[in-house]
Amino acid sequence: MDSVKKYLAEAVGTMVLVLFGCGSAAIAGSSLGTFGIAMAFGLSIVAMAYVIGNISGCHINPAVSIAMLIDKRLSPKDFVSYVVFQVIGAVVGIAILAFIINSANLGGFDATGLGQNGFGEASAVGLSMIGALLVEIALTFVFVLTILGVTDDEKTSAIAGIVIGLTLVFVHIMGIPLTGTSVNPARSLAPALLIGGLALQQVWVFIIAPLIGGSLAAFVYRLFKGRTNSQKA
Repeated sequence: MDSVKKYLAEAVGTMVLVLFGCGSAAIAGSSLGTFGIAMAFGLSIVAMAYVIGNISGCHINPAVSIAMLIDKRLSPKDFVSYVVFQVIGAVVGIAILAFIINSANLGGFDATGLGQNGFGEASAVGLSMIGALLVEIALTFVFVLTILGVTDDEKTSAIAGIVIGLTLVFVHIMGIPLTGTSVNPARSLAPALLIGGLALQQVWVFIIAPLIGGSLAAFVYRLFKGRTNSQKA
């Protein structure tokens, strides 16, 4: 039963992140601007961290879960289940967003988009595919490395949600003009599935790059911890 609660928490948390983050980009992106959209994603993380953090750890991101798996804070079984429910939550969130947009006088989600990620002609600055891979790996690396550090010490656990949320804000500030900022395969896959076309063709970048970035962060953090432990000894 506890496992089911964890998985459902991950689904709900990812749904909220996608609905409000991608929703802000799709519905109010022109008025909010880069900083406003970044804040929507960051505040979603802050809210969910304090709601489900003590239930599932509030990963709501396969890139975070793979890092926790590598750092031995998550079992292989839980990793698979977390990712499945994160994707389910993201799809539910994007479906709700699509329904809201189609119910309003906005021209449908084909006109507004669903906050999908992209490169080349789908990037605001025409970022290349290689550039998109590098950007997403780097941004995810910083984001996940921060999560690993701030959640690994009881002294910082009380402020972990705020630190993680603010970190997501600052990686979005850089990433939004470049790729729309993924750093989260579930967040990218859901809108691509509904939008189709170019977004679906390019989504592999936003699945692979965050997973690489999250894995690199875990290996680097384990290296840091190993050196710290050896120094203490």
